[in-house]
Amino acid sequence: MSVRSISALPLLALAMLAPAAAHAASDPAPADTSASEPDESDQVIITAARTELPASALPLTVDVIEKEELDQQVSIAGSVVDAVANLSPSFSPTRQKLSGAGETLRGRSPLYAIDGIPQSTPVRDGSRDGYTIDPFFLDRVELIYGSNALQGIGATGGVVNQVVVKAPAQDGFSGRALLQGSAGSGFDDNGLGGKAAALVAWRGGAFDATIGGAYEKRGVFYDGAGRLIGVDGAQGDTMASKSWSAFARLGWQLNETARLELFANRFELKGDHNYVQVAGSRATNTPSTSVRGNPAGDPVSNRVETVNLTLTDSDLAGGKLVLQAFFNRTNDVFGGLITSTFQDSRIAPVGTLFDQSVNQSRKLGARFSYERNVAGALTATVGFDSLWDETEQSLLWTDRYWVPPTTFRSLAPFAQLNLGLFDDKLRLAGGVRYEDVKLKVDDFVTLASYGARAVSGGNPSFRDALINGGVIVEPVKGIRAYASYAEGYTIADVGRILRAINVPNVDIDNFLDISPVVSNNREIGVEVKRGPVDASATYFWSSSKLGGLLVLNSAGVYDVQRQRIEIEGLEVNLGVRLPLDGLRGSIGYAHLAGRTDSNGDGAVDIDLDGANISPDRLNVALDYARGPLTARVQTGFYLSRTFQLSTNPAAYNPATAFAGYNLTDAVVRYDIGFGGVTLAVSNLFDATYITYNSDTISVSDNLRFFSGRGRVFTLGFDVKF
Repeated sequence: MSVRSISALPLLALAMLAPAAAHAASDPAPADTSASEPDESDQVIITAARTELPASALPLTVDVIEKEELDQQVSIAGSVVDAVANLSPSFSPTRQKLSGAGETLRGRSPLYAIDGIPQSTPVRDGSRDGYTIDPFFLDRVELIYGSNALQGIGATGGVVNQVVVKAPAQDGFSGRALLQGSAGSGFDDNGLGGKAAALVAWRGGAFDATIGGAYEKRGVFYDGAGRLIGVDGAQGDTMASKSWSAFARLGWQLNETARLELFANRFELKGDHNYVQVAGSRATNTPSTSVRGNPAGDPVSNRVETVNLTLTDSDLAGGKLVLQAFFNRTNDVFGGLITSTFQDSRIAPVGTLFDQSVNQSRKLGARFSYERNVAGALTATVGFDSLWDETEQSLLWTDRYWVPPTTFRSLAPFAQLNLGLFDDKLRLAGGVRYEDVKLKVDDFVTLASYGARAVSGGNPSFRDALINGGVIVEPVKGIRAYASYAEGYTIADVGRILRAINVPNVDIDNFLDISPVVSNNREIGVEVKRGPVDASATYFWSSSKLGGLLVLNSAGVYDVQRQRIEIEGLEVNLGVRLPLDGLRGSIGYAHLAGRTDSNGDGAVDIDLDGANISPDRLNVALDYARGPLTARVQTGFYLSRTFQLSTNPAAYNPATAFAGYNLTDAVVRYDIGFGGVTLAVSNLFDATYITYNSDTISVSDNLRFFSGRGRVFTLGFDVKF
């Protein structure tokens, strides 16, 4: 693979850091270099793992993006999705759009959650789950890599758990506020953006309350050549948009160990609806662009409402109890167009009917877990999760169902054991989760373009036991090795399957195969966290007999194919505190390879394409923190990749190849005593490039030929009180 476009500065940084470097998301703050052993009080607890045991006691690859680092990355790129993508080499390049379709972690879809509440819509995946809360209201982001069923459905690639801000620790009022503005290199008026956010908290004895709001306006985006980037009028875009978010939490400390907490969040992002897309030309390497206009229909938007009630007791009969009940509702409006899929001669002459779809989902869930030490070094966790998700995709202007109302119901008891031996130098961990899943689909009629087929509803179901197990060896504090096996699951995008039925006399009970996409993740890893060094190396391989492969059809819409998928990868991260006080360097590398079975013979024979796997990546960064000054320079090298998408070598299509590119960002913050000033620059060298998804998918579609965003300056002021 070639990286001919590497610039001089990142090469210099790479040379400096070659002896040692670390995964950015797990970089600790600079500390006393005389330290040789980790402080046990600093052990990280991953709440998404459903345990109070520290991360070092789990046979998992995990990272935590702490508050300061999260704020730093959001000032650069603007979203949690971009923050995760910038810091994790195994996460695919983002599409820089509202839709996250094709964005993967370790080659599979991650589960986005807020305090463990799933944000996905598995029945009809709208791929908007990365934009459901403003990052201003987050305390940290937890990453669990690889397939697992710790949070139930959806984590075939891992978990991205967004943990909301903590309750105030002391009586009285406190809070924080943020003001920031952004502009592209040309400082064009239509490219200016801004954000204002504030959070106020109060605590009085056993009671506390927190309320906050955030508003953000985004201008249009320009690429490195100064061209206005094409707006994605169909799937949705973050450029030329506005978003607002409201957050509230009430807490009641029932006694010394028990707490009742209620929080609510509402997030809405809506396009300005005043730009239309102009097709580019792949033949001349001219990306699509946008011009002022009045698109038909309603603006593309994403609205999410979440309410969560949690009761915790850290010392109930010697163990910790967590009871959680939640409600989550999403309303995703997609762009309107005149497409063959929406045509119906009974409504309007074929070729004239305009429509747009809206994906609506409502979740109700309840979760229980209880963990305690049961015998010496043995810790046991038992629990039960339940989830009801009702989803439909309708057509806004003609009041037709594209995907009929479909209810997903999951009941899942689980148990985990963790045994420490030889003064915790050896740990054995394992567990099982039993999933009882049922779908309910009413009778419906498909759209006219599919033949207006009458489909008899049904209640297909499945039951499956998902297991996990692993061993951890930690001969001395700060050095550990582990090996593990874990199963995760999701369901193939049922909505895509239902809406595409085009044959008569279909009965859902006999037709719809909802066999779960069970992906097993096997990995071995080594970690060293001692003194100035933070290093890790992980090799993993995963497979699924009935994967859910996204395949683009002739109408430009993704269909789902059930094919065997095999993925393997290597992740290497090294970090070191450099001799200059306050300076730290890091390097992270991820290699991924994925294959699928194209002919159903049980053997993989072609590569996964760009919609299903990310390119190899190298991340390089330098951090500086001393006194009131903090700074970071980071470069991500997205390495070139080719795809063999046919069993016939002569059928290789060079148009699907990814050329590769590298992006450098920089951010500096200075604490002025009353708050701090932050200046961030994304794409520092104003590189011109085509986004990974556009470069490898829909290679004959000149509309979906998007360039990436050019250099952007963001200046912000934040204050705590």
